[in-house]
Amino acid sequence: MKSSSGLAILAWVVAATYYFYQYVLRSSPSVMMPQLCQAFGLSATGVASVVGLFYYGYGPFSLIAGTALDRLGAKAVIPVGALMAGVGALLFATGNLAAANVGRFLQGAGGVFALLGAVYIVSQNFPAARAATLIGATQMFGSSGGSAGQFVVGPMIAGGLAWNRFWMFMGIAGLAIAVLLFVLLPKTRTPKAGDDWFKSSVAALGAVFRNPQSILCGLIAGLLFIPTTIFDMIWGVRFLQEGHNFSYAEAVIRSATVPLGWIIGSPVLGLLSDKLGRRKPVLIAGGFVLMGCLAWILYGRTDVLPPYLLGLITGIASGSAMLTYTIIKEANPPQLGGTSTGVVSFLNFSFSGLLGPVFGGIIARASGGEQIRLEHYQTTFQPLLYGVGLAVVLTLMLKETGPSAHVPIVAAEAA
Repeated sequence: MKSSSGLAILAWVVAATYYFYQYVLRSSPSVMMPQLCQAFGLSATGVASVVGLFYYGYGPFSLIAGTALDRLGAKAVIPVGALMAGVGALLFATGNLAAANVGRFLQGAGGVFALLGAVYIVSQNFPAARAATLIGATQMFGSSGGSAGQFVVGPMIAGGLAWNRFWMFMGIAGLAIAVLLFVLLPKTRTPKAGDDWFKSSVAALGAVFRNPQSILCGLIAGLLFIPTTIFDMIWGVRFLQEGHNFSYAEAVIRSATVPLGWIIGSPVLGLLSDKLGRRKPVLIAGGFVLMGCLAWILYGRTDVLPPYLLGLITGIASGSAMLTYTIIKEANPPQLGGTSTGVVSFLNFSFSGLLGPVFGGIIARASGGEQIRLEHYQTTFQPLLYGVGLAVVLTLMLKETGPSAHVPIVAAEAA
């Protein structure tokens, strides 16, 4: 029986706060690229590859986190993720390249437990009619962290805060969050562990992966998230500086408006989807708006629209991608809620992990090792437009899972 008790709400808030922290880790490197280049002795492309290791940890550990949540519950799993993320931040702060690589991987591997944990708590404790709203609100927390990782951290770095001191503080904060999560998260009823735990976990993953809806959700999420996870969070500030000659401070603010848009779009579009009782129309509309915004960002003039409006609309539209987390949960058995979320997260962020170095290589070849200019960015990121268009086409192939889609079935059964 689903309930919205105070304890369940507290558990969700704690997990969502951890998601905020994870997004700060994910987005903050974009505002300190020159410092990281100097500290590690790498080019911007090399640092982008190190930063992209976040997704190499995030992707595969999505599967581990999802099955672990279904089997062990939130209290036994989510604090471990926060601990991994905190240790990863401390390793990154050392300035040693090998340790930084491991640390960035751990940040991603630990960070995945935040979103999956929050979605798991929602699926276990709240009615399905509120699922998209609460999952969108969860993304709002994360987006706030993504915005803070640029809006707040950027001025701090520009004001003289050493990059390694920032990462040391974030590491300590991660350890503190792990303790807080362990203390506050309630125990949940989980299936009794048996000798066939590995077999049952593999069977659960197999059941979700064999569902074509699951694969479609993962592909759509990945195609809609890449413009933000790679373009904005890694290259966004440099694109505005080198492509449009904005100052560092202005570039940081403009880039940070994208996650600020997520703060608005994720819960609002989730609420709209719940009100309509349908997922696909909102997802398709978000894809079309995102494609238009990307086209303007790459090829339009920066002095036509009011400042910050384009980034804000881009973030709002991209928030529609969170509906795939609701759809995959609704398209699979309810007892596989954690596994389903893990699968869509795995497919989603595997895209970012695999394609991050590809985009870095394209921009390096386009520039020929010289100063990167606007046309080099246009050549590199033009495929994002095709990707978003493909996501819209794939959405048309999805089966509608919203509450309104089941009304005729219920009526027919009653008749």
